[in-house]
Amino acid sequence: MAKLSAVKVESIFISDVHLGQSGCRAAELLEFLAEMDAKNIFVIGDLIDFWAMRRSVCWPQAHQDVLRMLVDRARSGVRVMYLPGNHDEAAREFVGMSICGVEVRRQHVHRTVDGRRLLLLHGDEFDSEVRCGRIRVALGDALYSAALVANNLLYRARRIIGLPEWSLTAWLKRSVSDARTYIALFEASAARAAARAGCDGVVCGHIHHPASREIDGILYLNDGDWVENCTALIETHGGKLSLLRWSDVRARARAQRPLRLAGSSKA
Repeated sequence: MAKLSAVKVESIFISDVHLGQSGCRAAELLEFLAEMDAKNIFVIGDLIDFWAMRRSVCWPQAHQDVLRMLVDRARSGVRVMYLPGNHDEAAREFVGMSICGVEVRRQHVHRTVDGRRLLLLHGDEFDSEVRCGRIRVALGDALYSAALVANNLLYRARRIIGLPEWSLTAWLKRSVSDARTYIALFEASAARAAARAGCDGVVCGHIHHPASREIDGILYLNDGDWVENCTALIETHGGKLSLLRWSDVRARARAQRPLRLAGSSKA
């Protein structure tokens, strides 16, 4: 991919990378991070997928390189914060510590450049509120993993024949009634948590469904994932917030043109 000067931003928020899972698109994440120059990088859960690694270990060089890049950024002066999720909950025992310069936190309140307070947390905290117990979570994970295998095969096939990207799993989430209901309940729960914390918005992951919307006066931001959507949330030096897809960064580099970051005073 052609290289341009890095896009300078205030903060990058990513989640659900799922290193150790065969569906992880670590190479794309590496390219994305290489194109961005940020003061802060927040990794909001499921960086490593210990659940998947219990079934089978998938750890190509790109997965190791993601960890190395995050540590290198931390050592170079970038604030890198890691908030473990449910797939890497074993790392929660390190909350409050700094590992190779990377801060480990359970939750965090981030103040944007324009003064807004954003509650950062993975999102599995809301599973009980949306009636999603451990057994149901495990079953859902198994079904999702099966759908993801089909999704990855379809992704590779479409790339080979030159068709644009299309996500089977994202289509299922939009089309299946129960999935839509779950997403709506999850988003409402996240917004309530931010309101209880006295924050203006919430940034989370967990459900692999990137979104930016206002719910009862609270800004709900889900930065998506690096398995099916390859999205991140970006905060500009002016405090504007926007969702950005890796495919947009790739298209920018190929066309040798500046990347425009969408945003508004509200989001």
